Amino acid sequence: MTASIVFFPVGNGDMTLVTLDNDQKLLIDLHARKAADNDDDDAPDVMSDLRERLTRDAKGRMFVDGFLLSHPDKDHITGLETHFHLGPPEDWDEDEDKILIREMWSSPVIFRRACKSHTLCSDAKAWAKEARRRVALYRENGVIGGEGNRIQIMGEDEDGKTDDILGIVVKTTEIVAKLNESRSGAFEGRLLAPLPQGDDEDTEELLAKNRSSVIIRFSIRGDGILDKCCFLSGGDAEVAVWERLWEDLGDDSADWFEYDILQAPHHCSWHSLSYDSWSDLGEDAKVCEAARSALGQIRKGAIVVASSKTIDPDDADPPSDRAKREYISIVDGKSDRFVCVADIWDAEEHTLEYQIAASGITKTVKSVAKAAAAAMGIGATASQARAHG
Repeated sequence: MTASIVFFPVGNGDMTLVTLDNDQKLLIDLHARKAADNDDDDAPDVMSDLRERLTRDAKGRMFVDGFLLSHPDKDHITGLETHFHLGPPEDWDEDEDKILIREMWSSPVIFRRACKSHTLCSDAKAWAKEARRRVALYRENGVIGGEGNRIQIMGEDEDGKTDDILGIVVKTTEIVAKLNESRSGAFEGRLLAPLPQGDDEDTEELLAKNRSSVIIRFSIRGDGILDKCCFLSGGDAEVAVWERLWEDLGDDSADWFEYDILQAPHHCSWHSLSYDSWSDLGEDAKVCEAARSALGQIRKGAIVVASSKTIDPDDADPPSDRAKREYISIVDGKSDRFVCVADIWDAEEHTLEYQIAASGITKTVKSVAKAAAAAMGIGATASQARAHG
């Protein structure tokens, strides 16, 4: 099985499917807009696309092995109740035919910080309820449950609330190396955030306002060969988070931030790179060097993907044309190594996909006439890049 990363065209939102070379699938965030279910609307039907990529278990249930929610904003969780089964797996309904989540990856800290900033949407509340159900089962039984009842907690909760369930907790800076209780070696993920709760109330408030998210740097195996693709995923984390991460970890652990593919935080927002207001200061707005360093640890041929609408310099941030230019600078000034998901859809009417093989990373290019794989040279040798044109 060839590993891959798929970025679905969901406008300013995130919905990403990581398929490992053992055929396990991890969904990161969800933005299934109602417009996509309307035949009279031209929004991409991302759920039909997703379902075509999934398989069914022995009971006929379509499933994802894992679902990581980076944070509970509406543009990262819309469509959960409509399309995914919630509750005990034995209650799955064949007629509804919703997708089973074998294992949730969730952070209670992110929910607490989010609640201080805004009211949760109904899908976010439904996610939190399901996460509590699964945690309660673990507390009651003291063992990890079966598929559909499993959860891994990303980061410790405040005030020791997760001290009694450490068997399902991944602490910040630790490695997560199993998905749905399988340690196949197909991936490792370094949990970089959420940052642990601090004693400084001002810092805590700043992190809440700066869209604190789960941040994981994945190292993904390709055709059985380790570390063929490093993928940095950070939800909507903004400048204060990236600055603090680099100041706390960068000197000794810069390699934890290295990537072949970066999903530009917060849909290519300027505020993941700067404290300054672009609308007020324009070109005089300053980049935060620590945040840029955290987001600038590229490997050879690395690319940046913006999960956003088309970037227009005259539109409000996000996405930001100034941020786009900074990311292009980060990837050696090569504009073809910055890719906007919406642009791929508009030009080709297909979902953006990168395949991860022993020879490197290739961008899958499809057209009405035929499908072909065009090498991007990411993670490949110079000779391999030339061979693919």
